[in-house]
Amino acid sequence: MAQNIAKAQLATQASASNTENTPIIVETRKLLQRMKEVSEAIGQRAYEFFEQRGQEIGRDIDDWLHAECELLRPVRVEISEDDRALKVRAEVPGFRVGDIQVSVEPRRIIISGKTETIAEQTTVKNEIFRELALPTEVDPAKATATLKDGILQLSIEKAVTAAPVALEVRAG
Repeated sequence: MAQNIAKAQLATQASASNTENTPIIVETRKLLQRMKEVSEAIGQRAYEFFEQRGQEIGRDIDDWLHAECELLRPVRVEISEDDRALKVRAEVPGFRVGDIQVSVEPRRIIISGKTETIAEQTTVKNEIFRELALPTEVDPAKATATLKDGILQLSIEKAVTAAPVALEVRAG
């Protein structure tokens, strides 16, 4: 199943790669490594906050959230659905198509982005990383992504599920 998802994502990426405003849809394993790196960086920064407070125990969640806010830019996301598809709208101002990677799985989406800008002799790094659990199963092979005016939009068809079958139970 994982191979089919990866093949579907690569096919989606290849078919959409000619479109100027289409972010790269990548295999999940590529973003899982990025997820590990982001998590380690947040953990390291949270530990630095812990040390700065004199190793006071009991504020680890606060330290983690503070580190996350310092290292990652927040991404406002809206998910809507109709009978056939899920629509995901994420606000990613300042990011271009080549800065963003998206992974689509049957039950989750991962959005990753990284960009650097130089302003007045200072390099500003912007990074986003968002993992979203989906409310229903989708078909990764039928995912499309576009980026326009700082808005990332994904449209993903829902997975086809078999209709319930009524079974007659007989005494044996």
